[in-house]
Amino acid sequence: MGKFNLPEKLKISLPGFAKQHKLALGLDIGSYSVKVCEIIPTSANGHQVIKTGSAKLPDGAVEDGVLQDPEAVAAVIDALCKNLKIKQKKVAISMSGYSVIVKKINLAVMEEKELAEHIHSEAEQYIPFDINDVYLDYQDLKTNTENSEFTDIMLVAAKKDVINAYLEMLTSIGLQAVVVDVDAFALENSFENQISGGQNFILIDIGASKISINIIAHGASILARDVVMGSRQITEQIQEKLSIETEEAESLKIGGKKTEEEERKAIEKIVVNNCSQWILEIKKAIDFYASNYPEDKISRIILSGGGSKIKGLDKFLNKELNMETEIFNPFAKTEVSAKIDQDYLAYIAPEMAIAAGLALRPVTL
Repeated sequence: MGKFNLPEKLKISLPGFAKQHKLALGLDIGSYSVKVCEIIPTSANGHQVIKTGSAKLPDGAVEDGVLQDPEAVAAVIDALCKNLKIKQKKVAISMSGYSVIVKKINLAVMEEKELAEHIHSEAEQYIPFDINDVYLDYQDLKTNTENSEFTDIMLVAAKKDVINAYLEMLTSIGLQAVVVDVDAFALENSFENQISGGQNFILIDIGASKISINIIAHGASILARDVVMGSRQITEQIQEKLSIETEEAESLKIGGKKTEEEERKAIEKIVVNNCSQWILEIKKAIDFYASNYPEDKISRIILSGGGSKIKGLDKFLNKELNMETEIFNPFAKTEVSAKIDQDYLAYIAPEMAIAAGLALRPVTL
């Protein structure tokens, strides 16, 4: 990638374009929890997971991708890294929410220098913020053909004040962000490492307060968007309906505790009502894709995120969308350190997809 209007040594990274081979610590800061993943290259051109874990954040510490309580978030990250005995200080983080804009645009083919000079003025019409208030990045996707004078450009903009708040928070605990990514691209990077090409599929990452939808066709992201919905709504509704604590509601949501018939039906109704809303948003994305690429069918749905562990969700989506659905394990084809408990890894794997994708980002350290 070229030189972009981001802080020194900081760039928004797109799958498939980096050439360096060193890896930073993957740090996924969600609204519910913090996830970390440390991966190292192996001599056989593979990778090994050596550290991974998560820790819950205080309620309201992060909302819609924006730090509301930086000191609390810093304390959780610091404690988690110390607990896992992580020494790596260079980290890769990702952004989502209203402060991040991802847009694919079509421009005339230009030389790299000319595109760099032109992109700033071109971007203004697509970004709903003052251009001086955002970090801007882009990547020429090289989609032009012999018969086309145009190419697709992936344009990414992120609000400076939001990113700077994360950088300052990390600096306060001795960490340095060397990559700022976008959640959807980090997810794509994680999937690319585990899944062979040749298929078109939709990646759905279900977090506590947002759902990331990314449609991949012919090895490239065609549509990436976030929906402000998430699994926390289900937890809160179960908690209210059954008058129980949050931890118990979380356990019931993923089927981790046996219930009486009446409770089971109440939980099932809550899950179905919420998931039906999610399906409407997923269908919008699929319909948009189908209208633009009618010949390229999506072959399957791949779920990740903590919300993907909701009992029966994969079967529900399979039935409602008539599409093969599976829960993603970002470590399925990656060597794992013997020091990591396998049962714990299997349990936490679906929610580690973004952190793993960040941990696989090649960077210059």
